[in-house]
Amino acid sequence: MNGETMPEIDVIATSNNNLISDASDQTFMAEVVEASQNLPVIVDFWAPWCGPCKTLGPLLEKVIDSQAGKVIGVKINVDENPGVSQAFQVQSIPMVVAFKDGQAVDGFMGAQGEPMLEDFVSRLLPTEEENQIESLIAAGDEISLRAALEVQSDHPEGVLALADLLVQDGRIEEGLALLERVPESAESRRIAATARTSDSSGESDEVDAELEELLSKVKNDDEARQRFVDLLEVMGPEDPRTGEWRRKLSTALF
Repeated sequence: MNGETMPEIDVIATSNNNLISDASDQTFMAEVVEASQNLPVIVDFWAPWCGPCKTLGPLLEKVIDSQAGKVIGVKINVDENPGVSQAFQVQSIPMVVAFKDGQAVDGFMGAQGEPMLEDFVSRLLPTEEENQIESLIAAGDEISLRAALEVQSDHPEGVLALADLLVQDGRIEEGLALLERVPESAESRRIAATARTSDSSGESDEVDAELEELLSKVKNDDEARQRFVDLLEVMGPEDPRTGEWRRKLSTALF
């Protein structure tokens, strides 16, 4: 599967009431892995000759359909798609695997009853608490963001949103302290860099002049090197000057 070019997804109706995509070795990455970044995807490995598959399939589709678009259903014919089947070591069917955020997170083998399927699907859906946090973060104001962190103090999206708001409001130390709750990421580095360079005007000529001055100090001065990197972080990769200054930094250091 790695490195293959994925064709367009072809979604077909597999029953009168459901739209379930029939994926293949070629479309698996697009229909399952990539799609699961947005919604949970439930993959049903089956074959036309499999009796239990004929029992499980309609029940699983019914449960997925009842969620009204909160989950996606995908069917994989193991006879026609040996690549995916081998990758997931499918030795017995029916086999069902659930994906979230690009990863397989749950699964089972064999035909199951509707109550078990409902429980299986429900475990993939956001909890009431998660929905509450999402709504508060979407509101975006300080009161809502603080309320979201009252529910989960280290929620990454909530922490980053509030830290960014605080830094933009000039409450630098509070914003930087908040970032300590979450692992480092590209967004946390951007916010921290913005905080540490809040005294910069941001004007291109002035930033370039400061970078030029710092360049002679970066090799032996940790503070100068951090300041240099922070200014580049705030400029961002979309600024054509960033790449040029990074090359100059590399030359100065090595």
